[in-house]
Amino acid sequence: MMKAYVKKDISPGFSLVLKDIPNDLASHEVLIKVLNVSLCGTDVHIYEWDNWAQKRIKPPLTIGHEFSGRVVKIGSEVSRVRIGDIVGSETHVVCGKCDFCRSGQGHICKDTKIIGVDIDGAFAEYIKMPEDNLFVDKSGLNPKYLSVLEPLGNAVHTVLHFNPVLKTVAVIGCGPIGLMGIDVLKAIGAKKIIAIETQKIRMNLARDLGADVVIDGLNEDVVKRVLEETNNEGVDLVCEFSGNSHALSLSLDYIKNGGNMSLLGIFKDNVNIDINKVVFKGLNIYGVTGRRMYESWQQIDSLLKTNKLHLDKVVTHHLDFNQMDEAFKIMEDKSCGKIVLSIKE
Repeated sequence: MMKAYVKKDISPGFSLVLKDIPNDLASHEVLIKVLNVSLCGTDVHIYEWDNWAQKRIKPPLTIGHEFSGRVVKIGSEVSRVRIGDIVGSETHVVCGKCDFCRSGQGHICKDTKIIGVDIDGAFAEYIKMPEDNLFVDKSGLNPKYLSVLEPLGNAVHTVLHFNPVLKTVAVIGCGPIGLMGIDVLKAIGAKKIIAIETQKIRMNLARDLGADVVIDGLNEDVVKRVLEETNNEGVDLVCEFSGNSHALSLSLDYIKNGGNMSLLGIFKDNVNIDINKVVFKGLNIYGVTGRRMYESWQQIDSLLKTNKLHLDKVVTHHLDFNQMDEAFKIMEDKSCGKIVLSIKE
């Protein structure tokens, strides 16, 4: 038996239960002893049992999708990972057979199943995963940071879809993934990084991670400040992590003609923007879903080997697995970067 946090009832919160270890491996599957998990905004939606969660989640379900662990058992046809490997994981389980998967676009596979959302997830002592989803770290990264590679992949996908090297970039929203975006932009050589945020602690983290300019989205004229910082030309690239419709609308006034925009933030309501600005400025807009499988993971691997990332600054809280409720209270206050919980072996 193993401990697991389960969305057991149609009400807020999770239940810590005992359930069977998933030893029934298919030939291509791997059993992993979970060592670390980290929290995501999606987990907050499920924990709070909001409208999105009520429509999407079907209890009972083991929650959680960001994790790292040690391989303890492999299926009969597994060849890429070995028992004892320390791994992170892609969390979207795709079919591998549709036109999207077969053309290198598995991240938009129509048959995607997300662990902790559609199928049992990682807030447990053990999880089984397809071999193809696993990332074996070769960089020597401290295993307690491997659980945040999945959201790091979101940041990588967002900031690298349009080439940001020697470009001026606006990062809207400095939650954990936005902070990782700043870290990646700094590592690969963006010309100037302008961070826009409303929470003081996250503004400070953005500065620590290398943002050249940090703008207070509540108390400053964002458009005026961005234009001042770009010689009235505007930014080459906007990376939207906030899911704030007002912030998105403002960005159309400070993005350069012909500029590029990557959207990762999830918007709670319909967004009203002046679409004519998109047309007459000749903008390119890209919607970011998860990580490109497996290009984003290859980019993560290369970035980790440079030793230029600062995941120790992005992860602001380390807790024990049994402190799940406390972790969600910290998340609700938005006074944190990533929160990692460790499971004792």
